[in-house]
Amino acid sequence: MIGTPTPFNTALTDTQTAVEAMLDAYLPHPDGPEAVLFQAMRYAALAGGKRFRPFLVCESARLFGVNTRSALRVAAAVECVHTYSLVHDDLPCMDNDDLRRGQLTVHRKFDEATAVLAGDALLTLAFDIIAGLETHELAEVRIELVRCLAAAAGAHGMVGGQMIDLASEGASIDMGGITRLQQLKTGALIAFSCEAGAILGRGPQDRRHALHAYAHDMGLAFQIADDLLDVEGEAAIVGKATGKDAKAGKATFVSILGVDRARDQARMLSNQAIQHLDLFDEKADLLREAARFVITRPN
Repeated sequence: MIGTPTPFNTALTDTQTAVEAMLDAYLPHPDGPEAVLFQAMRYAALAGGKRFRPFLVCESARLFGVNTRSALRVAAAVECVHTYSLVHDDLPCMDNDDLRRGQLTVHRKFDEATAVLAGDALLTLAFDIIAGLETHELAEVRIELVRCLAAAAGAHGMVGGQMIDLASEGASIDMGGITRLQQLKTGALIAFSCEAGAILGRGPQDRRHALHAYAHDMGLAFQIADDLLDVEGEAAIVGKATGKDAKAGKATFVSILGVDRARDQARMLSNQAIQHLDLFDEKADLLREAARFVITRPN
């Protein structure tokens, strides 16, 4: 029996619909030799997914009264960056995956060169969207968004984390090392997604710091849940191959802590994340639900 949708599930679905409509508008169907590039971009960006990071952008923006159009533009930009990272992570020179979001990865559907270029194009599209006047009337706000997203996506953020991840295969890495790896690879973009609303709404520093702290703990809980899904999940439900971390000799929260301790750690981090939202009123309730969702999600 299908249960009654919760406010959180409804909000997540609404964000999915709105962001996908925006991505569809940003990705045309051109003729000519570059048409295959846009086909690959659309294939990757419109393949479904939870759109969880866009949801965090929209909900953090709602705390500061940001208009929906501005929030959705930043949300779409974040999804472009996230999708680019998935396209590149799946390449044979990286994780060499054949399945993503329940369908063939981009390099398997098209070819490796097209996948590289599609990822490149999605990344640069993100900054084109954020820099547009429709994102915010103040140039200083747009510049801050560009600066913070670049930091989250670059060598001191997501890309740096991926480099550490590759280097850690078969190597000995402790709890501190795996935590730093995941703070960069997964947590940096989640942190930007949570802080973006405060940037758009020009919120006070204490509110922005609270959202960053929330994202820090929730992002780690998210990754522990991901590690658990790789061990316990079914590929058909998760939407990608499972059991790959152990086969690759990668250290994860689960390999270091074990399944039970990892699950306990995820719960503790989820609760800590929720506590960081104490200075917000009931408007942050959906973000509180998001912290609970990340440790119970099926994929």
